[in-house]
Formats: sequence, C-alpha cells, structure tokens
Amino acid sequence: MTLEELVSCDNTENKMKSVSEAVEQLLVAAQRQGALTVGVYESAKLMNVDPDSVVLCLLAIDEEDEDDIALQIHFTLIQAFCCDNDINILRVSGMERLAAVLGDGSQDTAEPQDLHCILVTNPHTDSWKTQGLAEVASYCEESRCNNEWVPYVTLQAR
Repeated sequence: MTLEELVSCDNTENKMKSVSEAVEQLLVAAQRQGALTVGVYESAKLMNVDPDSVVLCLLAIDEEDEDDIALQIHFTLIQAFCCDNDINILRVSGMERLAAVLGDGSQDTAEPQDLHCILVTNPHTDSWKTQGLAEVASYCEESRCNNEWVPYVTLQAR
C-alpha cells in the first residue's frame, strides 16, 4: 500500500466516523422537535402527502435483513421517489445503535418499531437545525458528485 492509499483510507475512516456522529446528532435533535417519521409505511404516506417537507431519508438495514426481498423492493421505490424529489438519501447499518439513539418506542406495543426507513422533515424553522444536518447533506452531495447515489454509513455501537 502506498502512502497516498494509507492517508486516503485514514481520511475516509475519519469522514465516516464524523458523518455517523452527525447522523446521530441530527436524529436526536429532530426527534426532540417532532421532525421524524419512522417506518416504511408511515414514510411512504408522508412522502405522498408532503414530499417538500422531507430533507433526509435514512434507509437502515443490517446483514440479516439484506435477503429480505420485500424490504429491498420498498427501498428501491423509496430511493426512486427521493431521487425524483431531490431528497437526500443515506443507507445506514447498525440497527441496534439506531434503536439506542432513538430510544425504544415499542414499550407501548408488543411489536418492535420499524426503523428501516426514517424521514427527517423540515418543520420550517431553524430552531432545531444542527451542524449535523449540514454535514450529512454535504456528505450526500459529495457522494453524488462521485456517482454514489445512495451513500452508506455505519452507526458504531458504543
């Protein structure tokens, strides 16, 4: 491995860690403001009614779900809709960490919360917008410039 490759790998790892932390920061801030929509079905309903309010779509999946054809079809349709409506998309792995960041909202019901699709909406106020949103949006734009239309980030367990 050359020095350039080593530096590039280190920069990529630092960037991924930074984006991962920004995603967590953004989710916590948006959740406090009621600007999250959680679940594939709920997200599809919101995007049908008010796509202009959506600023980010997180598609979360772990290895055990990668063979779920129905989920992959949902993701493909959601990605197409997001691309058509200029909504930033980010693929995320680390479902356990995602559940920990958002808190387990399934205490009220017997079914666990569907965290496979999460939308961050813009409540038309700047009061909750964090550096996290700017960093995630910048990462998505940078990835699109590199022909990576659906960038990927791993949430690290802590």
